[in-house]
Amino acid sequence: MKAQEQLTAIREYVKKSFSNERTGHDLYHLQRVTRLANKIAKQEGANLFRCETIAWLHDMTDHKLVSDEQEASHTLKNFLVSIELSTSEIEEILEAIRTISYSKGEIPSSIEGKIVQDADRLDAIGAIGIARAFTYGGAKGKFMYHEQLSDNTIQHFYDKLLKLKATMHTATAKSIAEERHHYMEQFLEQFKSEW
Repeated sequence: MKAQEQLTAIREYVKKSFSNERTGHDLYHLQRVTRLANKIAKQEGANLFRCETIAWLHDMTDHKLVSDEQEASHTLKNFLVSIELSTSEIEEILEAIRTISYSKGEIPSSIEGKIVQDADRLDAIGAIGIARAFTYGGAKGKFMYHEQLSDNTIQHFYDKLLKLKATMHTATAKSIAEERHHYMEQFLEQFKSEW
């Protein structure tokens, strides 16, 4: 199977898995992350096929979206075998996917994994990141903001989103993150003044 056929199969596989996702980790998120990863990969001289593959598949085993990460990883591995990726490619892809999530606190070992981690984190900040934060909070029944309870969406900005700019690996992502981070800071100032 040729690379373009493999990517087409991956996109179809992802579409089926994420067509009803409503927490902000939807198909549009995957499209944006893939676009960003491709842009960064071209600037950084990384493997475009591997970046695109990891970007499309990076949420397939996410603990926020699946009930059993190991089972989801096994299912994903079987799919990658079925589209005729090599054993070494599959291992690299799965390792990158396993280490991308912010909550795991890991750094991917490959440049392609780092690029997708950057792209995923870029999609969590800026205007889209703000919208996704409130979409996820609403889907999980969180308060938008609460003056006594810390389990609210505004607190999530301080717990995670405002820290993401400092975690970027590539020069391209660092540059994009600056503007998006600043936009979030402005939003929070406006939110506080209106509250």
